[in-house]
Amino acid sequence: QVQLVESGGGLVQPGGSLRLSCEASGSIFVLYAMGWYRQAPGKQRELVASITSAGNTNYADSVKGRFTISRDNTKNTVYLQMNSLKPEDTAVYYCRTDARTTDWARREYWGPGNQVTVSS
Repeated sequence: QVQLVESGGGLVQPGGSLRLSCEASGSIFVLYAMGWYRQAPGKQRELVASITSAGNTNYADSVKGRFTISRDNTKNTVYLQMNSLKPEDTAVYYCRTDARTTDWARREYWGPGNQVTVSS
């Protein structure tokens, strides 16, 4: 099993910045793609950004130029730097990874979610 622990959310004013972190632990053999999703009230969960183990990134159009995803493979951690935040970025942000564990099983794992609120 793999556990994902998220941190870094909170309340920020429009135009501000936050940095989310997500550390994976457990019976990890390899972490493949890692990513961040978000879900606002009354809306479906959507991809925000993802990054492969090789460092290739993908972003939702709504966050391009404002958010940056990165990962530290030595720490099994993925980050999301969020700048120029807007009220519409308010949501619960979830970390996700595709991982192979030491028993050779491969599946996706999700973090519990971290609230980000952008408001004046």
